Amino acid sequence: MRIRQDAVAGPTSSAGLVRYFDTSGGGLEITPELVLGVSVFFVVAEAILWFVL
Repeated sequence: MRIRQDAVAGPTSSAGLVRYFDTSGGGLEITPELVLGVSVFFVVAEAILWFVL
């Protein structure tokens, strides 16, 4: 009976992901909490405007 072994990811296969996530391109950094807060704010504001108008 032969047991199937999963291939182990070596440094060459994960080098692209490390390079992608390790970049510090001077872009805008937004926290997930800020995105969630702004989204909830717009949903609540739209609901209030829908009921008022």
